[in-house]
Amino acid sequence: MPGEAVQVISTSEEHTFLLNEDQLSEVLMREEVKDRYVCVVSVAGAFRKGKSFLLDFFLRYMYSKYVRHDVTDWLGDENSPLTGFSWRGGSERDTTGILMWSDIFLHDYPNGDKIAIILLDTQGAFDSQSTVRDCATVFALSTMLSSVQIYNLSQNIQEDDLQHLQLFTEYGRLALADSGKKPFQRLQFLVRDWSFPYEAEYGALGGEQILKKRLEISDKQHPELQSLRRHISSCFQEVACFLMPHPGLNVATNPNFDGRLKDITPEFKQSLRSLVPMLLSPDNLVYKEIGGARIRARDLIQYFQSYMTIYKGDELPEPKSMLVATAEANHLTAMAAAKEMYNQLMEDVCGGTRPYLSTGHLEAEHLRCKDKAVFQFLAKRKMGGEDFTEKFRQQLDTDLEDMYINYKSHNESKNIFKAARTPAVYFAVAVIFYILSGIFGLVGMYTFANFSNLIMGIALLTLALWAYIRYS
Repeated sequence: MPGEAVQVISTSEEHTFLLNEDQLSEVLMREEVKDRYVCVVSVAGAFRKGKSFLLDFFLRYMYSKYVRHDVTDWLGDENSPLTGFSWRGGSERDTTGILMWSDIFLHDYPNGDKIAIILLDTQGAFDSQSTVRDCATVFALSTMLSSVQIYNLSQNIQEDDLQHLQLFTEYGRLALADSGKKPFQRLQFLVRDWSFPYEAEYGALGGEQILKKRLEISDKQHPELQSLRRHISSCFQEVACFLMPHPGLNVATNPNFDGRLKDITPEFKQSLRSLVPMLLSPDNLVYKEIGGARIRARDLIQYFQSYMTIYKGDELPEPKSMLVATAEANHLTAMAAAKEMYNQLMEDVCGGTRPYLSTGHLEAEHLRCKDKAVFQFLAKRKMGGEDFTEKFRQQLDTDLEDMYINYKSHNESKNIFKAARTPAVYFAVAVIFYILSGIFGLVGMYTFANFSNLIMGIALLTLALWAYIRYS
């Protein structure tokens, strides 16, 4: 497997989180990736519950489907060890922070849409080395950044599992009021080691049955629990559940188990064959959207930066702070796109080897390009309201004017008449005093003739010095 897990968010001993921007940019800003819309699939949940193990089966499918374009036997050879994201058996945690697979998988749809599929692995929650805030932060970041959040649970959906979604339901309520769009795309409950197939069968149908029961609202519930259930449905465009069987006793008890299919039960392998294409086949990919607008790979970097800023404090941010951070990143990506458009238009007008334009012509072209860029900025769907947008529009105006000054200077440097103005003056002075020297010499005014020769010599020396400084 040619790719590797890249640590995009790391944790420190002081329980703080650090964004590794260079590594993130290296993955997302590749030429073939940066302008594509993204589908971000993340797996989150308690530690030692097989998240990384599951993701490695995702990788097998991704390489078969999107690289080799052959999914006839994507699960692979029965005797091949499982590789990809780091995983191991036992009771101690293995993954810390948030990891991104370095290979981004690409797909082009017949209608012309181009998508990039990103896989994220997250630090397990509730281990002995993490605080409650650490666990909540990782879960929050992965949920905010993903278009498919796989909530990996053990054996059942418990009430406390739903409680972890409280922060997002509050944020979702604010975001829904702001933009009128559901802020999150898909929440996929994945119940591992389901032990009651006689109550609900393995797979999506049994999962739907269990999810319906767990999210059911009754008069006997506390109002807070009723509210939580309503908001989960209103925050996510789709909420689903899948029940997975146990992979087998050999997987759980053999310290040398390395992921070979021959050691895994047939029921588990059959569930994988259903689950993975259900999430990752081209027809089932979910675009990442914020405020109703699809997000490109290059934009995702800005959202990582904005969310990391608000999650740096000692306390979890309020839902309102999360909304402001989202709106800010939303506007910054729209600004970047507008400036890029202005840049491209101006390059076509006066960049590089394009000929010199008069000041009036360049000013008119600048206003035309600026209007187009500002129109694109205003046309993009954004969160935060008109007052919030106006602040960024003014900043965009300032930035475009600064860019125009650079183009103006570049254009002026092509003005051969202006460039020749200084040497022309020196040369003209030398010629004039050369003629005067000759006239004074004819009439016998040798003092004036010598003085004219002196001035002519100084002018020629100054011209030579100017040429040396300018072109040496």
